[in-house]
Amino acid sequence: MSPPVPSPCTNVCRMDAATGWCAGCLRTIDEIVAWSRLSDDAKRAVWAQLPQRRVQWDSRAVRDPGAP
Repeated sequence: MSPPVPSPCTNVCRMDAATGWCAGCLRTIDEIVAWSRLSDDAKRAVWAQLPQRRVQWDSRAVRDPGAP
């Protein structure tokens, strides 16, 4: 049996209105709310999206230095 999939939460809980993502973990509010009920496969699917979101988040910060 594989270990449970950990949460990507970084305890920086601030939703960004422009992206709909948490500034800390880059999940949507729906993903955050559902996390404890998601299957491990669904959690892995969320994790798989985070690197691309990070790229988008970081490029947005470069274009808009005032962005969180």
